[in-house]
Formats: sequence, structure tokens, C-alpha cells
Amino acid sequence: MTVRYWEDYTLGETFETEPVIVTEESIITFAEKYDPQVFHTDPEAAKGSFYRGLIASGHQTIGLAFAQFVRLGLFKENSLGGPGMDEIRWTAPVRPGDTLHT
Repeated sequence: MTVRYWEDYTLGETFETEPVIVTEESIITFAEKYDPQVFHTDPEAAKGSFYRGLIASGHQTIGLAFAQFVRLGLFKENSLGGPGMDEIRWTAPVRPGDTLHT
């Protein structure tokens, strides 16, 4: 892919990543280290939570989305640094077996 800089992008341009399947194991492993709340770490206890089951940490979903974006190869030869994130919303929980598209 050709090296691109900020001025090479067009407003409204879109990119689609390869999907990633979120597993129970990946949810628990991430949460035990970075977001140890019961609805992320314990499938049985999570059934009694507000979410009624295990869900991925929002921070994990952001990390997965960013990794998917990096794998597109747009920054292979140059890094533009953190482009920032605006208006992040978690509108639905990510559960084991869900497939994420970014």
C-alpha cells in the first residue's frame, strides 16, 4: 500500500477491517489483567449482574478495534501517532462468540 499522510485522506472515506471473533477466554484473560469486574471475569457470577452474562470490557473492544485498524496496513511505513477518538459509545455489550467489524 502507498504511504499516506493526513492530507491524503478524504472526509467520508471508509475502510473495512477483517472481522475478529471475541472468545470467552479472551474476555476473561483481558479482564483479569485490566478490568477485573465480575461481569468480565466470572461467567457464572455474571449471570446475576445487570448484563445477565459475561461481557467484554469496553477497553478490550477499543483495543481490538484499533488492532484491526492497524492491520489494514495504512500506517505500515509511517505512523501518524494517535489520531484521537471522539464520541465513543458502548451501545451494546460484546459477548463471547460475537464477531466485531471495524
